[in-house]
Amino acid sequence: MTTSHSLAAPAPPLPPVAEPPAGPRRRRDDRRVAWLFLLPVLAGFALFYLYPTIRGAWYSVTDYSLLNTPKFVGADNYADLATDPKFWDSLKVTAYYVVLNIGSQTLLALGLAALMHRLTRSVVLRAALLLPWLVPNVTVGLLWLWLLDANLGFVNHLLTALGLSNQGFLASPTGALPSIALINTWAYTGYTALLLYAGMLQIPQHLYESAALDGAGELRMFRKITLPLLRPVLALVLVVSLIGSFQIFDTVAVTTAGDPAGATRVIYFYIYQQAFTYFHMGYASAAAMVLVLILGVLTLVQMRLLRASRSDLAG
Repeated sequence: MTTSHSLAAPAPPLPPVAEPPAGPRRRRDDRRVAWLFLLPVLAGFALFYLYPTIRGAWYSVTDYSLLNTPKFVGADNYADLATDPKFWDSLKVTAYYVVLNIGSQTLLALGLAALMHRLTRSVVLRAALLLPWLVPNVTVGLLWLWLLDANLGFVNHLLTALGLSNQGFLASPTGALPSIALINTWAYTGYTALLLYAGMLQIPQHLYESAALDGAGELRMFRKITLPLLRPVLALVLVVSLIGSFQIFDTVAVTTAGDPAGATRVIYFYIYQQAFTYFHMGYASAAAMVLVLILGVLTLVQMRLLRASRSDLAG
């Protein structure tokens, strides 16, 4: 009996499964989460900034006086502003203050920031520079009102000890506004210096090392390296300082209240007087709208001239 053994042929290998082509990964859309986080800020902006601005724009074309129902008067308030010598005088006083304050503050802040950047990076020094900025403006005004007092002030006692005569810093028509500018320079220079110092830290250190190897001194490196590369930060500081200088109010209200003879009546104090002393709320709103327009134009011009959106570090 013969037994036949049939050998089974091996099964052919299965063809490889083709993997689907790898397409671009779908990026996670975080915009909805971002809007959720932005909602509280947008709500606060709408409630405390947008709504008051729209309401102020409406009051500026009415005769509202806090005591009556607003009635539409068109452009009458703006026409009265154009012929109001006190309004134009307050703008001139404010412009003079802005020049004094920004000039002194920016120069001192640049010098302090450069010294910290090139010589020392002490945390204690930075904290000390920030202390005057942390003090409320009303407190700063009262402090310097006592220090500059013509009879009891420490500054005049110091001048007398040096053989000089007493000075009526805040009582003089020519010296009151420069004195207020110096007060705010003292209060804000440290904060401005820290902003500039933070910008200087972004400048690559090898640029200074290469310039030093080429024999460049500190002054030349400051002019050729630091200032050009600091332009975006410097533009931001100048814009913020400009807006803040135009908004000077509390120091003037505490120290001089616009006197002597209107020498320190800046535009904010003028608007305050019209609104809450004479109850010309509509007229004050028109002056505020003009101020917003002036600040918008000046900010735009400043940003364009300084090319704030472009940095020499790019590219």
